[in-house]
This record gives sequence, structure tokens and C-alpha cells, in this order.
Amino acid sequence: MKLHHDTFPTPVGDFSVAFDAAGGIHATAFGGRSALQSRIPRGHELASSRPAPAIRQAVAAYFRDGTSKLAMKLEPQGSVFQQKVWTELLRIPPGKTRTYGDIARRLGSSPRAVGRANATNPICLFIPCHRVIGADGTLTGYAFGQPIKQRLLAHEGALGPALT
Repeated sequence: MKLHHDTFPTPVGDFSVAFDAAGGIHATAFGGRSALQSRIPRGHELASSRPAPAIRQAVAAYFRDGTSKLAMKLEPQGSVFQQKVWTELLRIPPGKTRTYGDIARRLGSSPRAVGRANATNPICLFIPCHRVIGADGTLTGYAFGQPIKQRLLAHEGALGPALT
């Protein structure tokens, strides 16, 4: 499947999105086309560069207030377990965090398995993997670096004294 792509600036750097003709989002990345390329599903390719006004508007609204829900048609591809984890991530509201253990308990799994599924989330920001933290409150790994994760959580108001 050929996907369109768009890259545009945000307060934390360039943001890229791969989407289909119907507007369904298949992958996102902080960075340019090369960062996005590594996140698109097998059997898909980045074809034409095309502006995505609705996606740009949703991301701009999020960066204006930190609480706007990024409600778009999402098309993440992954295993049944990955899909379950990503569905749990979608339940974390802006300004809140969950630990890998919290999610693991909800799914009857292990924190390590949840961490791996979280790390393979192809649609960052829209599926808020940045809202998952370590059991001790630390800001654990993030595909685009801890500084971006910290800025996103601070923007949402999720960083309390224990996390700074």
C-alpha cells in the first residue's frame, strides 16, 4: 500500500505522518521522512508528499492546550497483544500517566511485555506512549528521546514534583 506523508513543525521539532487516501494514520514520528520511514508497516511505502490539513490541525490544537484529544482514524498494525496495549494507551487521558505495571495488571501480562509493545507503537503522540513511566516515577525510554517525552508531559501538566 502506498501512503502519503507530511512533515510539519511543532514546538518540540518536526513531526511526520504517514496516511492513506482515506486519511487513516499508519505511522508518525518526531523528525523527518527518514524517521517516519522506519515506522511504517511492512508492505507499505511512502509515496507522495502531501499536506494533511486535518492532521496538522489536530496536532496544532494539542500543542495549543495540551488537553485536546487527538481523535483521528488510526490504523496501527501489530499483533493482538500490541493492539491491546495500544488500546490501553488510548485510555490514558492528557495530563495523566500510567506505569508499565499498571497496564500489565489491566491486561494480565508483565511490565516487560507491555514495555516492548509500547516501544513498537507506530503512531506516537496520537497513541500516547509518552504517558507511560517507570514504576518509580522515572521517565523511561522514548523512541524520540527523553527530552521530547519530558516536554510533552510537561505541556500536558503531567509532571509533578516527583517526576522533575
